[in-house]
Amino acid sequence: MSSSSSPHSPPNPPPLATPLWRTVLRHDLPASLVVFLIAIPLSLGIAAASGAPLIAGLVAAVVGGVVAGAFGGSPLQVSGPAAGLTVVVAGLVGQYGWAATAGITCAAGLLQILLGVTRIGRLALSLSPAVVHGMLAGIGVTIAVQQLHVVLGGRAQSSLLANLAGLPEQLVAHHAGSVGVGVLTVLILLGWPRIPRVKVIPAPLVAVVTVTALTAVFMVDVTRVNLPGSPLAELVFPAIPAGGPLEIATAVLTVALVASVESLLSAVAVDKLHPGKRSDLDRELIGQGAANAISGALGGMPVTGVIVRSSTNVAAGARTRASAILHGLWIAAFVLAAGALLELIPMAALAGVLLVTGLRLVQLAHIRTLRRHDELLVYVVTAAGVAVLGLAEGVLAGLVLAIGRVLYRLARATVTASEEDGVWIVRIRGTLVFLGVASLVRTLRAIPVGAPVRVKLHVDHLDHAAFEAIEDWRRGHLARGGTVELNRAAFRAALHGDTTRPGWLTPWQQGQVVPAPDQRVSMLAGIREFEDSADLIRPMMARLAADGQRPTQLFITCADSRIVPNMITTTGPGDQFCVRNVGNLVPPYGSNSNSVDAAVEYAVSALGVASIVVCGHSHCGATNAALESVADDGSGLRTWLRHLEPSIRRAVALPDIVDPATGGILSPADKLSVANVALQLENLRSFGCVREAEESGRLELIGLWFDIGAAAARLVLDREPYLVRADEELATATTRADL
Repeated sequence: MSSSSSPHSPPNPPPLATPLWRTVLRHDLPASLVVFLIAIPLSLGIAAASGAPLIAGLVAAVVGGVVAGAFGGSPLQVSGPAAGLTVVVAGLVGQYGWAATAGITCAAGLLQILLGVTRIGRLALSLSPAVVHGMLAGIGVTIAVQQLHVVLGGRAQSSLLANLAGLPEQLVAHHAGSVGVGVLTVLILLGWPRIPRVKVIPAPLVAVVTVTALTAVFMVDVTRVNLPGSPLAELVFPAIPAGGPLEIATAVLTVALVASVESLLSAVAVDKLHPGKRSDLDRELIGQGAANAISGALGGMPVTGVIVRSSTNVAAGARTRASAILHGLWIAAFVLAAGALLELIPMAALAGVLLVTGLRLVQLAHIRTLRRHDELLVYVVTAAGVAVLGLAEGVLAGLVLAIGRVLYRLARATVTASEEDGVWIVRIRGTLVFLGVASLVRTLRAIPVGAPVRVKLHVDHLDHAAFEAIEDWRRGHLARGGTVELNRAAFRAALHGDTTRPGWLTPWQQGQVVPAPDQRVSMLAGIREFEDSADLIRPMMARLAADGQRPTQLFITCADSRIVPNMITTTGPGDQFCVRNVGNLVPPYGSNSNSVDAAVEYAVSALGVASIVVCGHSHCGATNAALESVADDGSGLRTWLRHLEPSIRRAVALPDIVDPATGGILSPADKLSVANVALQLENLRSFGCVREAEESGRLELIGLWFDIGAAAARLVLDREPYLVRADEELATATTRADL
């Protein structure tokens, strides 16, 4: 911003939307070439691992890119043959043959279209994450063991157990050339991303090209890719499977569901990688179905959204669906015009790529997260079931276990009664429904007649049967001369499903926003409530104490008592590293703000947070004080607020800022608060550790502004429209920003 800007000078006009053709040429065309180069080895490797003709993998890559890219609901997702369906396709090929498998793929695509039209696509996201990640882990282990046989120069078997049983023999009779090719491929895949400044070139591409060139130069005797001389003439068209109707229907349903779930999960994951338009999941399901129907009709493999290609697409700078479409066209042109080059690729190199891809489906981060949420058993059962029994059986086993655990938790309630200092304390915890009423009544009736009773209710849910049982007992106990102390508001909230937080938050929930006359007594009462209910979170806190802190974000916000960071971001203990100060300020590096400096550097360098959020808010006392233009009297507050002066200069030069929800113009103090958030993001980049982490893609900086009165969060941009609703798609903002 120029120092000569006048407060009364007209603001600069917002940038005009970039023409689509320029966006495609500048961003999507280069990105499509990068994705094309990585898609070739992956498509061939997946086809080989599935027992399908290699040309079928390339057909699926072309159709997935063009059809799903054009008609799907996720603009930056790239589709093609995926490792997640390898086990399913291999089983179908072994049972029905390739022509019938293509027919099943075509029928599965039609079923996906039907699911998308009926608008139930998003229901696939209701699957437990433990089941989904367990499914991927089971598939990954199966693929890795299969491809290990190919790396050793042999052939993969149809099941994990058969591959494990045959592995010792394969190790003894290994092929030295294949082993060398496979090991070198794996080493390049693991080492290439660690080399600075070259990560933009995909590791699979580097590995396959390098190994292919070396084996060609030194004439290594290995099995290589074998494509038909005339690809179009060798396409295998679909056929009706030979078998019982139930078996065929199960196969179609399996392909449709697995492809749908993988595509939708991939679409959601891709949405987290960019700030652009969010995915329309129902439309994405229709696009994936159309791609599968056409791919099957042309003799291609099943198509899904692929996270590896999609993340590469985003990282390479793609902005529209044109990138996915173009990558499919490049594959088609390459196969038709230069297919002989593909036949130089050693099969062991493709196996090495699939070996690493399979192992990466088993992610330690998912295992740690599920362990923290006590879902690890579901993950292990699903993974083991998929690997040993098969995909459908493993997922079914995981779902049954997950549902069983939910039912167990739903029916579990703990009711205890004990005498403490002459008062009977009744503690009710868990989920209290009709199944637990008998035990509840037995415990309550054991309390002596006429005794004083205090009921401590800490439940997730209370159904009407349990509600009436407690009420009947309470009235009877009072009639017999006893006393009952019960939080009636919490009692009725539990009945209506409003008890989503522990009991110690009940006074806050009831609207006690005016401080009690004696804050000391109020705080002690709150501490007592916490102590009475601390066992609800004690297991989680014990694990955090043992494992140490691994927060995902650094949250920098104002010291204002009305800002509740964990509620705004829906995070819990251990998830957030928080810094609070007057005005949510991050003075530039070198300003001798030791406390903030230490927090930023520790969060980025030691804790490795993935994001830093700077959160300002409406009705901010710091911005109001800064605008009062009172002379600096040397006090600590005035000295600190001097860090707001650059934000004041920026706010004065900005046009009016409009609230995207109400359409109203922000007050000068709120406008300053928004401008201040944007400036603090710039100040963060003055820290070397922050700048390096952001440039490498390990860290994301996010501006947030919280409207206290509306209890609404807004994203802060450093350009018009400046504020964007956090629950809206950012299509307008990203278009103006010249994506």
